[in-house]
Amino acid sequence: MSDAAPNGDAQHTVISVLRGAEGWLARRGVEAPKRSAELLLGKVLGRDRLQLYLEHDRPLDEGERAAMRALLQRRGDGEPVAHLLGSWEFRGLEFEVGPAVLIPRPETEELVDVAFELVPAGATAIDLGTGSGAIAVAMCVERPELRMHAVDTSGSAIEVARRNAAAHGVASRITFLHGSWWQPVAGEAAFDLVVSNPPYIDPDAPAGLADDVRRFEPPLALFSAVGDPASCYREICRGLDRHLRPGGWFVAETGEGAADAARAALLSAGLVDVDLRDDLAGRPRFVVGRRPVGGCAQTRLPRST
Repeated sequence: MSDAAPNGDAQHTVISVLRGAEGWLARRGVEAPKRSAELLLGKVLGRDRLQLYLEHDRPLDEGERAAMRALLQRRGDGEPVAHLLGSWEFRGLEFEVGPAVLIPRPETEELVDVAFELVPAGATAIDLGTGSGAIAVAMCVERPELRMHAVDTSGSAIEVARRNAAAHGVASRITFLHGSWWQPVAGEAAFDLVVSNPPYIDPDAPAGLADDVRRFEPPLALFSAVGDPASCYREICRGLDRHLRPGGWFVAETGEGAADAARAALLSAGLVDVDLRDDLAGRPRFVVGRRPVGGCAQTRLPRST
């Protein structure tokens, strides 16, 4: 059996190409092969997934088949479908993505919900490690009164985030800063909310990290210091006394192997009302804490169940 991407059957219709592509991707061990085939053919033909089935008997010309084969070959080699499409959806918005930024995940959509529970109307907020800008842009789209800063150590990521903000009409309400964590933030700047999806995967213990993520997404956005999954949380916490207003909240995503360490970092920084919240799948995913009003209390709250 050839390892090359399939040509489809003799008729080369939408449905025959979809079926051939799905089977070939499945044999390569690609996750969700049907969805990948649909998304890739949709890109080639400029159709959404529903339109593909409404036009199931539409023939493909040789140029369309060649474009589909090229995309399938790359997907079969493990390249994320989001990179092949050049964009990905987050909270109903389309975001440019690529090798410079993490692909937005559903769990991060939930992070925005947690932040919205805590941030007051008319607040100022900062997104540390903004990547594609998905968090900052989505928050500004959904909260027209919100103003944000967005920081990333990757200049390439900042450029992607700027384009996404412009595409969604919120560039005037987001200040983009290039640098590591608090380093590019003006000394007097203070915020009601600090939100982040920082790196928290120990590079020596990447439990559950998918091969395509390891190979194609930016290590700078994935990995903590070796043996220290809470390293980035502590870096952020070091600036909270200066940049988080008393009574303001720090909200961050975390994950397997890092959740308890992240919670401990917030407690050690003197935050109060520290909590570790589960995502919709029941996994500890979001760590939150509030800067106390009038002091650095060392409150130790029991972990929520």
